Amino acid sequence: MSTPDPTGPAGPPTRPSVPHRPAWLAALGRRRWIAALLALVLVAAAGIAVFSLNRAGRDAAPAATQTQSPSETPTPTPTPSETPPPAPAPPPPPPPQPIPDLPAGEMNVLVIGSDSRGIARNEAAHTAETGEPSDQRSDSLMLVHVPADRHTLYVISIMRDLWVDVPGVGGSKINAALEYGGIDLTTQTVQQLLGVTIDHTLMLDFNGFRALTDGLGGIDVNVPFAFQSTIETQHVFSQGINHLDGQAALEFSRERYAFTDGDFQRVQNQRTMLRAILARLTGGGALNDVNAVRSLVDFAGCCLTVDKGFDPVQAAILAYSLRNLDVNAIGTMTLPTAGTGMAAGQSVVFPDYGGIAAVGAALREGRIADFAVP
Repeated sequence: MSTPDPTGPAGPPTRPSVPHRPAWLAALGRRRWIAALLALVLVAAAGIAVFSLNRAGRDAAPAATQTQSPSETPTPTPTPSETPPPAPAPPPPPPPQPIPDLPAGEMNVLVIGSDSRGIARNEAAHTAETGEPSDQRSDSLMLVHVPADRHTLYVISIMRDLWVDVPGVGGSKINAALEYGGIDLTTQTVQQLLGVTIDHTLMLDFNGFRALTDGLGGIDVNVPFAFQSTIETQHVFSQGINHLDGQAALEFSRERYAFTDGDFQRVQNQRTMLRAILARLTGGGALNDVNAVRSLVDFAGCCLTVDKGFDPVQAAILAYSLRNLDVNAIGTMTLPTAGTGMAAGQSVVFPDYGGIAAVGAALREGRIADFAVP
């Protein structure tokens, strides 16, 4: 808070009381009284002129005072006009509101990567409103298990060509659930397959993934071996750490034809990408900064589609709860499969229902670390 100018009047000057006229003043002749008064006025005028020419030194000048006229009805000498003191500085912004801790307990979050070339959010909304299929499928599908202590995560990849029962549709590739019923039907299908409850669902399309990666300044990804993408720019990836912009990161996550095991290597690369993104977000303790967390949620809001119960506040609470995440301890796995083949004229991956049931039980009982390893 600014302090008042010590040289300026603290308020309107107080007019002094008028004393009884002394006898010695009455004895002065009228002419001498006029001369004295004129001299006083000239001195005051000179003082005002000096004051005006030396404004830079006004802070060192004594405070102006009223003078008492020797007449019965004294008139105060006008004080010089002064520049008002500067307005007080605005108060500092209030501290950010704290983000509450996520209640203790495990959580399952389904992450969908849509292959939409448009805006996946709009397509999903149209499907939810009309029931009409959309022109998108799940290009990637991962169940992220968040333990109660929030120190690590477990990421389970689900093959997009896994042949399963889609509620209301029947036998189909699991990625088609997004086409027929949006994120709600995809969530329902995964819950039925694993026998677990999914607390929240997130979806990101190609354009959103590029935008978010570029918005983060790119991502450092540890590429397991060198290869060249067969998609779009045909980016060349070298073994080791690669700094990828949005387009290169998308090609790394989508590529399958460059590998002998196709989709199986691709889901591993998608988990590698997710680990790299989490490392970028948690690096330097960024998630300990409440304002940074809120900014991150606002930033990501442009591109993410979420379930109805997952508003920005809930997203911020979840992100903040991961502030002590150890990225190197993240456990990963692919949901068990039983080989490939043909079904309904399509090339599919068959589920290992026994292995899937065991994984579902481990998720429910807090034993998923027995399956998903760093």
